[in-house]
Amino acid sequence: MENKPRIAIMLPRFSRYGGVEGYGFRLAEFLAQKGLEVDFICGRQESEPPPGVRVIPVGRFGGLQFIKKLWFMAMAERARRKGQYDLSLSLGNTWSQDISRIGGGPLPTFWRLSQEAWPAGPRRFLKQLSRKLSPSNWLTMLTERRLYRNTPYIVAISDLLRQWIEETYPHLKDRTNPAQELLTIYNYPDISRFCPPLDEEKTSARRKFNAADDTFAIGVATTNFALKGVGHLIRALALLPEDTHLHIAGGRHPAKYIRQAKGLGVAQRVHFHGKVTDMPAFYHSLDMFILPSFYDTLANVVLEAMGSGLKTICSSRAGAASFVPPDQVLDDPADAREIAEKITALRAKDHIQPCTPKGSGLEDFHTLIIRALNKKRGE
Repeated sequence: MENKPRIAIMLPRFSRYGGVEGYGFRLAEFLAQKGLEVDFICGRQESEPPPGVRVIPVGRFGGLQFIKKLWFMAMAERARRKGQYDLSLSLGNTWSQDISRIGGGPLPTFWRLSQEAWPAGPRRFLKQLSRKLSPSNWLTMLTERRLYRNTPYIVAISDLLRQWIEETYPHLKDRTNPAQELLTIYNYPDISRFCPPLDEEKTSARRKFNAADDTFAIGVATTNFALKGVGHLIRALALLPEDTHLHIAGGRHPAKYIRQAKGLGVAQRVHFHGKVTDMPAFYHSLDMFILPSFYDTLANVVLEAMGSGLKTICSSRAGAASFVPPDQVLDDPADAREIAEKITALRAKDHIQPCTPKGSGLEDFHTLIIRALNKKRGE
């Protein structure tokens, strides 16, 4: 009987929880179910593996981020070479791989777009300076350049991210290059967890998140308030009717934004909920979801909100914008007036549930892996 193809997946953390970690867990489980022999090379193991998946922890070393990254890259490469795999797949920054799934995007593009989340002047300058002086970022830049020059298959998680990659690395626009291929495989969330609420579920969720029945609740979910435009949402709130309240799910310290809300006279209408573990209930408590992000390669929260039956607005700088009707896409996430106008216009509309993606993207990844294996074998 023919031996199973041996696949290595590489990511610093093996866990069921977290964005890329959760996707890596599901992908490893799916590939094992498809009959592949899957090893998961990681720095730290936090969850038990699914059947058919073997976890290879290479450990963590060093207190500095730079040292941790360098250690994992070196140890993962050592494990990859030692394993003599038929195919290797990276979900993060590693030195060599056959397939690389890109979730964060090119660092220069991220710096350029995300800098607008901070006000022009000293704060923006200092933010950019700290990024450019970081040894960890220089290591990422070096690794990234090697990745985009040498990896045979590069997978972007959205068409927008693919566009950003091609802008930063124009050689990848060449569709006739047999040595490299850039393609899109969307990383869809498990939409089955998110559905429009029944009346009693809506009532219960409103009570849980203190959303009064006589208010119009708009919401955002993020752990990076600046990057996802929370400050601009608060400015937009000051332009909206008194019954409009903003609910924010996220674990970062909100003191700065509480002061901003007080200064604008809307403190009683802004609600910080901290880390939320029951996201379906959070969506059920809202009347509208909005994400004025300055940089998001996909933004699964947008797809989750749509799946929950919410009217949804998102920035043109989020990959999920391709699933949102054009009149619900923000051109400028820093324009508080545009945000307020979009909210007002959408609130007045009868809600028609937009189409949400089907599947998970895992089947497409399996198809790519089989194609890559056949190519390496000369078939």
